[in-house]
Amino acid sequence: MKDPSEGFGIGNLLTWMALGLFLVAGGIAVSFWYLPVIKKNEGMRRQIIALEDKIAYEQEAARQLKSLINALQTDPEVIERMAREKLGYAKPGETVVRFGKASHQD
Repeated sequence: MKDPSEGFGIGNLLTWMALGLFLVAGGIAVSFWYLPVIKKNEGMRRQIIALEDKIAYEQEAARQLKSLINALQTDPEVIERMAREKLGYAKPGETVVRFGKASHQD
């Protein structure tokens, strides 16, 4: 029988080293296996963030349009201002002056 004072034998040491190396190799194999999945997940997360930003932008645009619709439905002065700005309309007796790019013909 072995004496307990002998400590670890070479067999025990090699067994623990082999087990450790097996676990390390397994960890490396799993990390390489999941690396494409992790990269895909990161890409999808970036895409989600970009889409959330786009949603916030579109919600703000919708809010502004709803505000404009409400103003157009309730305030006749808004309609008048829009007709003047966008269509160049004027009241009778007024002159419309437009500022813009000058065109040069040589």
